[in-house]
Amino acid sequence: MVLDTNVLLSGLAYPGSVPGKLVAAWRHGALDVVLSAYILDELRRVLPKLAHRHRLAVDEIDDLIDVLALQADLVEPEATGEPALTDANDQPVLGTLTAALQTGQADALITGDKALLALRDRYPIRTPAEFWAAHGGL
Repeated sequence: MVLDTNVLLSGLAYPGSVPGKLVAAWRHGALDVVLSAYILDELRRVLPKLAHRHRLAVDEIDDLIDVLALQADLVEPEATGEPALTDANDQPVLGTLTAALQTGQADALITGDKALLALRDRYPIRTPAEFWAAHGGL
């Protein structure tokens, strides 16, 4: 599965939440996750803004991103040009999914982004809660 930045952020900031449980399951080897440099870079940009929640220093954030990059399968996002996505930042996330689908590395994108979720009739996109429920809470 591909985890969107918002799921990673929620999972790191709120470990007891469903996104937190997904991140923990992945970090313990129960799930395979596909990411892209774009998603990791976005995470690196946004995590410092949430320092009040996770209490990580900048060097700790860098270390965390490095660990996540090692634990994930990394793909280069495809250029999707999806006209329904008006936020240009959503295009590389969708491109990460399409690249992972083509290589057989993932079968779904897990996100809370409403614009991406609106495409679920054409792409395998689920909310964290839907994924968690479908997999019996792992």
